[in-house]
Amino acid sequence: MNIGLFTDTYFPQVSGVATSIKTLRDELTEQGHHVYIFTTTDPAAKHDEPENGIYRFPSVPFVSFTDRRIAVRGWVRALRLARKLQLDIVHNQTEFSLGMMGKMVAKEMNIPCLHTYHTMYQDYLHYIANGHIIKPHDVARLAHLYLKNMTGIIAPSERVLDTLQAYDVTAPIRIIPTGVNLRVYSKPDTPAQKHELRQKLGYEDNVPVLLSLSRLAYEKNIQALIEALPDILQHRPDAQLLIVGDGPARETLERQVVKMSLSDHVQFTGEIKNEDVHHFYQMADVFVSASDSESQGLTYDEALASNLPIVVMRSEYTDELIDDPAIGMSFQKRGDLVKGVLYYLDHPDTQETIAKRQQKLHDISSEVFGQRVMDFYLECQQRLQDEQEEKKRQHHLFGKRG
Repeated sequence: MNIGLFTDTYFPQVSGVATSIKTLRDELTEQGHHVYIFTTTDPAAKHDEPENGIYRFPSVPFVSFTDRRIAVRGWVRALRLARKLQLDIVHNQTEFSLGMMGKMVAKEMNIPCLHTYHTMYQDYLHYIANGHIIKPHDVARLAHLYLKNMTGIIAPSERVLDTLQAYDVTAPIRIIPTGVNLRVYSKPDTPAQKHELRQKLGYEDNVPVLLSLSRLAYEKNIQALIEALPDILQHRPDAQLLIVGDGPARETLERQVVKMSLSDHVQFTGEIKNEDVHHFYQMADVFVSASDSESQGLTYDEALASNLPIVVMRSEYTDELIDDPAIGMSFQKRGDLVKGVLYYLDHPDTQETIAKRQQKLHDISSEVFGQRVMDFYLECQQRLQDEQEEKKRQHHLFGKRG
């Protein structure tokens, strides 16, 4: 099958969406399909990489969200490429520029158009005029209009499904959580590799390290982790919080660390290469997140696949994921965050806890993810074909009556 993934964000941009798209592409390619990326230009990327199936369209930074980009032209070229590549499926990963192109390409070629709803936009309205222009009801209306007539929609979690149903979206929706490449994350680093990274970061081998790994955005609520750190230090004065990633909230977070006199216990790495991410999970002792805006919790799964316990803000997704203390703990109050972190620092892994985490890995594997998506592609393809045949039949009957 020839598959076109239309997205406004892709590597070298770092985000959960970019990771999800790459994971899907890798798994579908592994299955023997041809996958092509239609995305935006990026100052750090080649214009096109046809040898890798990547095609980029002229773009500009998005207003108030400048590390993301919007294509400004290219519809005719996109259609020409899609016909040349003989696409069988269009799978959109954005509601903006490339998403609109994808819808038009699918309509012109009379092929299925699917969409993955990655982002809970009501959590991001503060990026546009501090939330004074676009309101939650505007998001609902625009999402409903954009998703109208989709052949199928993928919701990465129950929370996304509930949101789309509240928007009165009528297209068929399938819950398919993004998978994790276990070939990367489950392969343990050697003690020497862990020692080398810790040494580079200035940590002794026995220092307890709390890992926060995400885009440094205000909705990730990283400030709550920093606020809780003094309570953790009362019990474990040698604990360190490592904040991996970059984003608009970084300066604010750095000022918070200085103001709270925590500079000796908090370190910011900035953005790291995607291929290096798994080493940071392997080096840490516990993964922490206070984000309440996650639509799928991809970093939680990556931590779990890396045999790292998680202490994260409670959500519908964590209620499904965390069914045993061996997996992790969720919290809503600072005190529970502190208790969770201290529990894992004071209770090293046993063979039993490791085995329970391993049991979780099958359902969150990228192989299962890729197969579920392909099954949905085939279902949508058949549904569109049936609808088209029914229209022809009705037209034939109507013509005869005429």
